[in-house]
Amino acid sequence: MRSVLVVGGTSGIGREFARVRAESGDEVVLTGRDADRAATVAKEIGARGLALDLSRPRAIAGALADVGRVDHLVLAGVSRDENRTTDYDIDAALALVTLKLVGYTEVVHVLRPRMTDDSAIVVFGGQAKERPYPGATTVATVNAGVRGLVNTLAVELAPVRVNAVHPGVVGDSPYWQAKPAEVLAALRARTPTGRLATVADVVDAVDFLLRNRSVNAVELSVDGGWLLG
Repeated sequence: MRSVLVVGGTSGIGREFARVRAESGDEVVLTGRDADRAATVAKEIGARGLALDLSRPRAIAGALADVGRVDHLVLAGVSRDENRTTDYDIDAALALVTLKLVGYTEVVHVLRPRMTDDSAIVVFGGQAKERPYPGATTVATVNAGVRGLVNTLAVELAPVRVNAVHPGVVGDSPYWQAKPAEVLAALRARTPTGRLATVADVVDAVDFLLRNRSVNAVELSVDGGWLLG
């Protein structure tokens, strides 16, 4: 049995990964910004829930104070953002940069003494870094920064392994399911596999990155080749 911590595990891909690992018999802790929601989701899937807000990094150590050994750490907490340079929201930009780059790093800083040489970390990025859209100014920049974060953490934390997953359009995720059918059809038509990535595909990719002991400092795209379309 492995000890697994999923930061951002109350919805979407993070929740599904936490559920899969809990069902496999691992000891899973998941976090969310809201304590009640984290507790509710954790009870539903057989895990333990904690309140943690990545955008408030100074409170992270306290939030994780009673977390024990961590074999697998998944940093899946994300925030949707549409922030154009022509109508720039500084507060929103600062919150997103803090959440992913500072918040992720502080979680690792706090938990490093509780990891073993065989521990592994997966950080979530996203394909906006390669194919930005109007309003992706901050999210594209932050997701590009994930590469530097993964590389430096892999060096500093060695032999702990650190990898990144960059999901493309995840067709059955709550965010994309809410889009009009014609939007999804157009995206599917531009994907070489003829299908959009699924939540299960991303969960499987995260599990692979955590399990394979020779995969380190890798950025894995899960998008069906969408960037080639």
